[in-house]
Amino acid sequence: MSADTATGLLESGAWHRNGFSGGWRALEGGIIEVIEPATGAVLAEVGHAAPTDVRSACAQARQRQVAWAALPYQQRAAIFRAAAQRLEGERAAYAGWIVRETGAIPPKAMFEIDSVLHLLHEAAAMLTQPQGLVLPSVEGCTSIARRQPHGVVGVISPFNFPFLLSARAVLPALATGNAVVLKPDPRTPVCGGVLMSLLLAAAGLPEGVLQMLPGEADAGEALVTDPDVAMISFTGSTAVGRRVGELGGRHLKKVALELGGKNAFIVLDDADLDLAVSGGCWASWLHQGQICMSAGKHLVHASIGEAYAQRMADKAAVLPVGDPHTQQVAIGPLITRKQVERVERIVRESLAMGAKLLAGGSHEGQFYRPTVLSGVTPAMPVFREEIFGPVVSITTFDSDAQAVALANDGEYGLSAGIHTRDLARGLRIAEQLHVGQVHVNDQTVNDDGTMPMGGRGASGNGSRHGGPANWDEFTQWQWSTVRATPPRYPL
Repeated sequence: MSADTATGLLESGAWHRNGFSGGWRALEGGIIEVIEPATGAVLAEVGHAAPTDVRSACAQARQRQVAWAALPYQQRAAIFRAAAQRLEGERAAYAGWIVRETGAIPPKAMFEIDSVLHLLHEAAAMLTQPQGLVLPSVEGCTSIARRQPHGVVGVISPFNFPFLLSARAVLPALATGNAVVLKPDPRTPVCGGVLMSLLLAAAGLPEGVLQMLPGEADAGEALVTDPDVAMISFTGSTAVGRRVGELGGRHLKKVALELGGKNAFIVLDDADLDLAVSGGCWASWLHQGQICMSAGKHLVHASIGEAYAQRMADKAAVLPVGDPHTQQVAIGPLITRKQVERVERIVRESLAMGAKLLAGGSHEGQFYRPTVLSGVTPAMPVFREEIFGPVVSITTFDSDAQAVALANDGEYGLSAGIHTRDLARGLRIAEQLHVGQVHVNDQTVNDDGTMPMGGRGASGNGSRHGGPANWDEFTQWQWSTVRATPPRYPL
């Protein structure tokens, strides 16, 4: 384990080379080396789950769930509040791991921590919210619909915001009375799993209610198909999401899929150009573009297209790129060499089809420079494919109708942003976009923990995480009636 990240809860060596399943223990799959994307150094080793580990964890979680759901709500809420208090004291250590394991700049790491703090308080607050309805009925009969936990919820979380995106499902699932089996991405198992396990265990979560098993695809498939798991919450790529949905459907499980995006950032001819450029930079280059809500296509009115493109290129030329752990930079490394190769291919093929390179387009190791392409057409890979890299792709339009058509051209439907001084015009366009969230006079990357987050089409199956949607996703309705006297039936 890295010396400068070993403080507080992380000082315990119990998690090293282990998974969290009835306490910290060795897993049958061996170990996973945690690699720092910026340097290639091994930061730590954690347990590697085999399908047999998943099976025993799911059985244990099901056994422990009943007692957890029966625990008085005040006691469950107190655990989330205690975890929030502990996290406040562990900020520096947790942020250090997010920076080094994910390649994030420190402000992004602090955003994750602040977001998880918010989710912990929201989880505690859920315990005092109404959990059912009294329905209309006939005289002498009380009709009630109440929300009940699924039982065991499997959570599969991604590498890009691992602490936040694990917490986004784990915490409301626990708050609503479920036990959870978490499989974090094997590239970020510490931030995606170890940190949350340490935090909740220290706050008093009963043993076995949360199981955490880092692993590869075989562990994920074992989790999705396990008979003790009633629901799967998956955040990740559309390709893997299709497989999760297929397996979950075959086993008649509830499946919540939050998948990729090819999000449109629309800049109308009356927009404030300075603010639009600021929003566009943030939307495409935050965390090296490795966000499902990143702006994948900048749609700019032709009358300002050249000026917008040049300003974006000027900004790209001065953004510092480097190791966010040792330098003050704006752009860190991509998560793996494989991801660099993907970005390279998309840019190279698009240039061959006629796109114009205004900035970037090169890399050193896993550090890909912020890139700007103009003259992009809908036929090019950079327009159609999710990039997950720091690439601004600019396509111009001549009318609002053309902007809408370009924004809706594709299989994804996650997020969109529109810049205009005319709010009515912006709202008219927003209503026509096939996306799960849209922001007038803001950019595409927005998430506050109290909104229903999710997409349409290849961006998800209509499920949502956050705010009121958590009750919909992590519980199921049970209808019951009570009569003082049984009715007499005519047969």
